[in-house]
Amino acid sequence: MKAVRLYGPEDLRIDDVEEPGAPEPGWVTLDIGWAGICGSDLHLYQDGPQFPITPAEGKPHPVTGAELPFTLGHEFSGTVTAVGDGVKELSEGDRVAVMAGVSCGECVACAAGKSNICRKVWGLGLSGAGGGLSAAVNVPAHVAVPVGNMPLEHAAMIEPLSVATHAVRLAGVKKGDIVVIAGAGPIGVFVSAVVTARGARVIISEPNAARLKMALDTGVAEIGLNPMEEDLEEKVREISQGRFADVAFDCAGALPVIRPLAATLHPGGTLQLVAIPSKPLEFDVLSQLHLTEIRVQGSYGYTREDYDESIEKVRSGAIDLAPYVSAKIAPADIVEKGFAALLDRAGTAMKILVAPER
Repeated sequence: MKAVRLYGPEDLRIDDVEEPGAPEPGWVTLDIGWAGICGSDLHLYQDGPQFPITPAEGKPHPVTGAELPFTLGHEFSGTVTAVGDGVKELSEGDRVAVMAGVSCGECVACAAGKSNICRKVWGLGLSGAGGGLSAAVNVPAHVAVPVGNMPLEHAAMIEPLSVATHAVRLAGVKKGDIVVIAGAGPIGVFVSAVVTARGARVIISEPNAARLKMALDTGVAEIGLNPMEEDLEEKVREISQGRFADVAFDCAGALPVIRPLAATLHPGGTLQLVAIPSKPLEFDVLSQLHLTEIRVQGSYGYTREDYDESIEKVRSGAIDLAPYVSAKIAPADIVEKGFAALLDRAGTAMKILVAPER
């Protein structure tokens, strides 16, 4: 079968690899439905393997022991084709969305119910133990979440949608809140969709006119603005009639955006960081934190609770993922029609899905 494998910086190859074989106890075999290309995949392609998240040259992954090259793809869906001993919650033919992070269930984070930040976590499509950019893969049964009759192209987007769901849940967004979102890329739009589904009002800030238009046209944002042309704080003051925002999400990771974003919050509001800034974040602690008592918190990955909520929202029609499928491509086209399109800063691509190929 074909698999998209990373060898090093800008060294991506379509290899013929063996089928995964019979699943071990507690695992299942999946035929891949679709696999999405994530921003993390783009970083790995541009910058190369990132130890200890992935194997690196001369450095096996600390949990899986896998070495380079490894199969990419951690946003994917599939159909169960074989079930290992002891698996009772899944059957052959079940359609599933896959949670990429495999937690240990024993560390202090797992004991606290935060399996998403497990201290021994390893990732499908990252840690060298199989990925979704292939035709089939074996995965632990507990990370394969049934989606019913949901189209598999939509199920492949449950992973990034759950990243958004987790951030919104942490921030405590509720009906009637005013929410400001910086960034209308895939995660920003998904955060907007989850916030809107919860009954909050969304103001989205994005300099890319096409992305801003998509957020407005799909109804996940009520108001959009270009922060290069309008003063974000003043606009939020005007829209909220002086109340300011309850919650603000950074989904851009650009340092010049984050401090103005904090200024849109009312005293005691929440600044939820979703994107990862390229440099350390600085605040004037007295004026920006003490005298505002805003809460600044991070968000990472998702839990099963977030997957269940995301799946329910899609199946009920509260969130429509169809508009965000920008293209469906073959593995052979992944660089030219996939990575290149997503790396184009002036482009409009949201999610590009890759078909399996044997």
